[in-house]
Amino acid sequence: MSDTITISPLTRVEGHGKVTIHLDDNHKVTESRLHIVEFRGFERFIQGRPFWEMPVIVQRLCGICPVSHHLAAAKALDSFLGLSQHDLPITAYKMRRLMHYGQILQSHALHFFYLSSPDLLFGIGADPSIRNIIGVAGQFPKLAKEGILLRKYGQEVIRLTAGKRIHGTGAIPGGINKNLSLAEKASLLDKKNDMHIDTMINWAEETLTFFREFHQKNQKLIDNFSVVPSAYMSLVNKDGGLELYDGKLRVIDAEGNMIADGINEKQYYTFIKEEVKEWSYMKFPFLTQLGPKSGWYRVGPLARLNCADFISTPKAQKAFEHFKAYTNGKPNHMTMHMHWARLIELLHAAEIIKELLEDSDLQGDKLLAKGEKGKEGIGIIEAPRGTLIHHYRIGEDDLVEMANLIVSTTHNNEGINRAVNEVAKKYMEEQTNITEEMMNAVEVAIRAYDPCLSCATHALGQMPLQVSLYNANKDIIEERFR
Repeated sequence: MSDTITISPLTRVEGHGKVTIHLDDNHKVTESRLHIVEFRGFERFIQGRPFWEMPVIVQRLCGICPVSHHLAAAKALDSFLGLSQHDLPITAYKMRRLMHYGQILQSHALHFFYLSSPDLLFGIGADPSIRNIIGVAGQFPKLAKEGILLRKYGQEVIRLTAGKRIHGTGAIPGGINKNLSLAEKASLLDKKNDMHIDTMINWAEETLTFFREFHQKNQKLIDNFSVVPSAYMSLVNKDGGLELYDGKLRVIDAEGNMIADGINEKQYYTFIKEEVKEWSYMKFPFLTQLGPKSGWYRVGPLARLNCADFISTPKAQKAFEHFKAYTNGKPNHMTMHMHWARLIELLHAAEIIKELLEDSDLQGDKLLAKGEKGKEGIGIIEAPRGTLIHHYRIGEDDLVEMANLIVSTTHNNEGINRAVNEVAKKYMEEQTNITEEMMNAVEVAIRAYDPCLSCATHALGQMPLQVSLYNANKDIIEERFR
């Protein structure tokens, strides 16, 4: 008799999905799958819309990382107009960067403090009634406060650059529609309140110290929970440094050897292909030269630190050096170390925001560049969760004819499935029945990626949490609800 365990929906992730764990006659895990059960229609229903609407429309994919889609679409339309990022007015270029790093700050704070810290602070098997942000606020009020205000500061940066905290309009094809006024700049640099950028940098450092101390005390959990060797992909700058807004793609293998470097946006669709599987609405990208079986890779904070040679800001660079030394300079494959990498980026984002706020170019009045329209536009950006690609083909009537959006969670699809399978095998070897701890352990593996399932698909509805065991005849032999 073979059984199937179903975990549906996943919790403390953005969007909806479920996990099935397939068991053989000896109650051993044979396969685990992350099923994306929502359908995304954006690539179809934006066809026939004017190209200039894209930065506003496509960010409706998500309320968590709309800025990333907003900017990726704007960059794609810059490309359509024949403009590189360095053809933009300097004020437009730097305002977009400020907007983006505000997004990185708020999103990383949201994920670590709201979604992941409860598992670290209370334990994977803790009572779900306290294993949440409310429990964190009750027992760790200082940490919770700092997390909330870090996110709030990032959202305020977004509001002042994009016009709104969610679904703003600041980036437009060829530039931006507003600069940062002196009054707005002063509000972000006001030392009279606890929402000053220096305070944000200090809190980001404190959070990184907290994680490192937690890691020292819980090394087995953090290091051995899930280890998934893979290739990695991210943008880097011209010198090989960490770059989140604009750069060229770099891909390394599991040993750190260079697979490809300096890939520009116009090469992506010959370098990357996407496979479809019948049990998920989310595609499975792979490197064309290696094929679907061995060409899968991962993106995101861990990938970016594995690919980068250095970080440009001093405090984050020091943390980066410690991170790289932990694996003797080799790629880090430990799933839970994604949190470590994410917090280094949180610190880096705060440092970049300070640099930009002190730059008088943000008050410039030249905001828009004009170019010659082509036939297609491609924009690539490093969203909080990883590499994000927007590709549009546009007709002579200025209407979108084709759109392809490859989001971070789609790139990570195979890696997430492998992490789930590894964790499921470990837990099912130690027990023969479904437990709350086992279910949450599977979710912890997924949660480390900070997946945005509402970006990777488009929601049709909600489901109750259900865990079911089926025999070979598909009869339910055990069922639990959360």
